[in-house]
Amino acid sequence: MLDKRVFVISGATGATGKIAARAFAEHGASLVLLGHDQNKLDSLDRELDLPPGRFLTFVADLRQPASVHSAAEAATVKFGRIDGLIHLVGGWTGGKTIAESPADDFESMLSQHAWTTFHLFQVFGPHMAANKWGRVIVVSASTTNHPPAKSGAYVAAKSAQEALVLTLAEELKESGVTANVIQVKSIDANHKGKGTTPDELVASMLYLCSDEAGKINGAKIPLAG
Repeated sequence: MLDKRVFVISGATGATGKIAARAFAEHGASLVLLGHDQNKLDSLDRELDLPPGRFLTFVADLRQPASVHSAAEAATVKFGRIDGLIHLVGGWTGGKTIAESPADDFESMLSQHAWTTFHLFQVFGPHMAANKWGRVIVVSASTTNHPPAKSGAYVAAKSAQEALVLTLAEELKESGVTANVIQVKSIDANHKGKGTTPDELVASMLYLCSDEAGKINGAKIPLAG
């Protein structure tokens, strides 16, 4: 299904990232795996056991544009193309009212969610547009629709991230590139029956990355039960 496609997965060493990497590899994709810990990336490399020509691991600080540019350069040197971006970097700060929240919490959430997304889109979006085919998926929170109390910094940052996705969808809609958001309430990595499991998330990602899903663009897809 994804033979000869090259997908970038950020947050690749997290619970969902690992399952996504394995599933996309099984469907024939080559992988650019981004993370912040080389040891964890090496461990994932051993788990996947892919031929050297089908993967690249790269330690990148996605909050820094120079680091993202370096990752893109390494990826294009190795593969010559980029066909998709699965952005899975997470993180939550909350539990305080807006009045109680330090500005650093807001800045941290914006950096982790909005700025990482902005930098990735700036660098990888043009590669996909040049290919005339591409898939961009970001996992967000269902709380952006109705923000609960004591979650201002997180929800604001995720809302900004969603706005970037929907904007990219409009900007690239004539180029064969789609950009979509999958919204979850929580990720149930331990399969305790609460939230969305990584397997459910990845199944949705695989469909959105198929040719059959080429008409789905600029959507917020609820996967929150």
